Amino acid sequence: MKKIAIIGASYLQKPLVIRAKEMGLYTICFAWEEGAVCKEICHEFFPISITEKEKILKICDDLKIDGIISIASDVAVVTINYVANKLNLVGNSIESSRLSTNKYLMRQVFKEANILIPSFIEVGDNYNIDEIKKLKFPIIIKPVDRSGSKGITVLNSYKGIDQAVNYALNESFIKKVILEEFIHGEEISVEAISFNGNHRIITYTDKVTSNFPHFVELEHHQPSKFFNSDISKKIRNIVLNGLNSLLIKNGASHSELIITKDKDIYLTEIGARMGGDFIGSDLVRLSTGYDYLSGVIEVSLGKFNIPILDNVDYSGVYFYSSLTENVKDAYIEYSENIVQYSFDDKLKEELKQSADRSGYFIYQSKSKLIL
Repeated sequence: MKKIAIIGASYLQKPLVIRAKEMGLYTICFAWEEGAVCKEICHEFFPISITEKEKILKICDDLKIDGIISIASDVAVVTINYVANKLNLVGNSIESSRLSTNKYLMRQVFKEANILIPSFIEVGDNYNIDEIKKLKFPIIIKPVDRSGSKGITVLNSYKGIDQAVNYALNESFIKKVILEEFIHGEEISVEAISFNGNHRIITYTDKVTSNFPHFVELEHHQPSKFFNSDISKKIRNIVLNGLNSLLIKNGASHSELIITKDKDIYLTEIGARMGGDFIGSDLVRLSTGYDYLSGVIEVSLGKFNIPILDNVDYSGVYFYSSLTENVKDAYIEYSENIVQYSFDDKLKEELKQSADRSGYFIYQSKSKLIL
């Protein structure tokens, strides 16, 4: 039985563990015990921080793993590629890890590749207000090394700038913050899979967020209305350029873009992993028929089958929050189209990051469900 190491053991990794076991693999998870729901379903569990790459390397070497993987976690990318490189397994380079997990370095690379991006600067805890004057408001402030809407604030003026920077600094592991001009437009992501430097675009996803000041993700829908549009080829070429710039050669990727009313396309970031919020783990399969989870597992084991895409259905996720209380009622109304759901007993009052959402439902339908 081949062995696969899975970095992380939260609910985000649960579909990955289940699919790996269905594929006949021996699953080994690494994570802190708190919130480690996969502890109960994987074959072997080690209560180690996913950032402890030396400890994880030692265990993976001793156990003679055949592949290492994670989904929807930027933090895990560094450990995965470190172990993969040390054990001569499939992964991306250490330099790719460095570029794809630091939003400032990522934007520098995109700029050098002539990719359209928002104007940006990086600051630390001793920043000078004159640095920020290079940017035009509104601006978005976020940690250089986090995801899941952690530490994000959008401001229309200098009012609250210290609070916003400190909020982002407190969420950053390396205590660095990126500030960039906020681009008004429609947000999409592009889901792809790569093997040996060959990239395959699977689908595009439409995104809906809360408004000022934190822009937490509230909805995702596939396929995007831009998937077969007149600018689809341009979107594709931008993403391929971005992937190559970040030296991403293997595994899933999740590229985020903004399309303005004038159809200017800004690439804001690329994650060298599946999109979270059920985008990679569920929506792709429901909308295209492609088993994305199996695909990335196979890549980690050195195998690749070209994706066969049907694109016959729509899929999406609606998140329940203090701003979207109608989602719980819609769950009842659209019950015949809902394939998965979960709601907390108590609605959280504040919505500042993804963790503040209080539930969700996932749908599959012949048309986009609009609440």
